[in-house]
Amino acid sequence: MNTKLIGSALIIAGTALGAGMLAIPMVLAQFGLLYGTLLMVLIWFGTTYSALLLLEATIKSGGGLGLNSIARKTLGKGGQLITNGLLYALLICLLMAYILGASDLLVQAASAVGIELSFMHSQILFTLTTGAIVACGTGVIDKLNRLLFFVMLASLLMTLAVLLPEFSLANLSQVSNNDHVGLIQTSAVLFTSFGFMVVIPSLVSYNTEATDKQLRNMVIIGSLIPLACYLCWLFAVVGNLPAEKLKQFASVSELMAGFEHQAPWVGGFLSVFTGLALLTSFFGVAMSLYHQNSDTFKQNRVVTYVITFVFPLIGAIMAADQFLSVLAYAGIILVFLAVFVPLAMVYKLRLADTLSERYAAEGGKTMMLFGLAFGTFLLASQVI
Repeated sequence: MNTKLIGSALIIAGTALGAGMLAIPMVLAQFGLLYGTLLMVLIWFGTTYSALLLLEATIKSGGGLGLNSIARKTLGKGGQLITNGLLYALLICLLMAYILGASDLLVQAASAVGIELSFMHSQILFTLTTGAIVACGTGVIDKLNRLLFFVMLASLLMTLAVLLPEFSLANLSQVSNNDHVGLIQTSAVLFTSFGFMVVIPSLVSYNTEATDKQLRNMVIIGSLIPLACYLCWLFAVVGNLPAEKLKQFASVSELMAGFEHQAPWVGGFLSVFTGLALLTSFFGVAMSLYHQNSDTFKQNRVVTYVITFVFPLIGAIMAADQFLSVLAYAGIILVFLAVFVPLAMVYKLRLADTLSERYAAEGGKTMMLFGLAFGTFLLASQVI
């Protein structure tokens, strides 16, 4: 796998590793490690298969920077309209969640160096600055993301090392909530935590020289990295904090403060890690929205920049202290966009036998039925 493909796999991993890293301990740890781990692996498997379906649709439809072009070629104008509506709702919700989480951390960092920064000002500063980087193009994001990802991984390892002396094996078996229906209801947040599929069209266009097999491996490797990180993080959190305490956290800063009581040195490493996790996710999602707007509106970079970042910023300002709620809304939208839309695209392409010699997601009709059942399960988890 060449450096561009490695960088693209890291963009996939970095897009997933963001708000989910912060939300998972707050919503999952109370149900215990066994059931939490099983549910997370199921969500990862279903999400990765859905991503491979989207990869197949992207390749067979000739690609394009955004889902707008792919939906038009596979689902017609009606499908294009529905897909665009779902995509915009999803990406704006995700960017809102990342802006809320990152701004919370930015206020804490500014306060640590003696700078008083209001939450709204931190939202504006973060969004406009990182948005300018996104407007520079996929190549710039790729190179910057590689650096940020390795620093983020190093900070995670240091965080785990600092927490290890305080790790309690007895905590691993703790369960403060035996409500299995409540566990299933966390599926939307978990699904959002693996919500990297939106970057696939952009990465296929970026890796024009790659083979279908290389693109497939890029998606699988990129999805395995966040799964491993999430599981390590969940074990670390549960092993260091009582389950009753985990239920009380509602924001990034509260979670970090809870750790600092257990291990005072963890604050610095955790701040670096959580900040970079949110930043890499923001870059991936913002890149997708930027390319979608460029593909849809055909405007110059300045106009596309304004269109891309103004609405999420306004939404984040209006939705202060709603970090987990915004993630849950995004999860419901993501089910339709990332599961049912790729299923419909691939069904039509396979029915028409379009470019049958190109990549096809493994499993045939059986896995297509699994994908349908997986999407239905995710929707049911929000209405039970």
